[in-house]
Amino acid sequence: MEKAEKAVQYFTEGFNCSQSVFTAIAEGSGIDKNLALKIASGFGGGIARTQKTCGAVTGAVMAISYLNGFTQPDASEQKERVYELIQTFINRFTLLHKTINCNELLGYSIQTEEGRKLIKELGLAETVCSRCVKDAVLIVEDL
Repeated sequence: MEKAEKAVQYFTEGFNCSQSVFTAIAEGSGIDKNLALKIASGFGGGIARTQKTCGAVTGAVMAISYLNGFTQPDASEQKERVYELIQTFINRFTLLHKTINCNELLGYSIQTEEGRKLIKELGLAETVCSRCVKDAVLIVEDL
């Protein structure tokens, strides 16, 4: 199964957008699946349902960092490389979705019961969020 399909499957199973993206990308590179799920668990809903940066985006940023990040404070070349990859990812995601902001992507608040009900009734998790999850993985794979 392709990573993008795996991410959408995780999302459909009930994991949040960030968990789905980060885990689908990172688990094939040696990280334990449960650890990946835990690390990304607070980033769903635009970081803990605050509807700031989209969880699919934060999951992708974590994955890019995990795969390309640096561990020494003086690793300036690695630092520049990871920042360049993340900026490229954000630019490409924004070209597809016009924003990386969860609230703008959904158009409704997930901070209220009423908003979550509307999002569910309109099927936005299945359309907007699933598409963001899939696109985030595909962009990372392309990078």
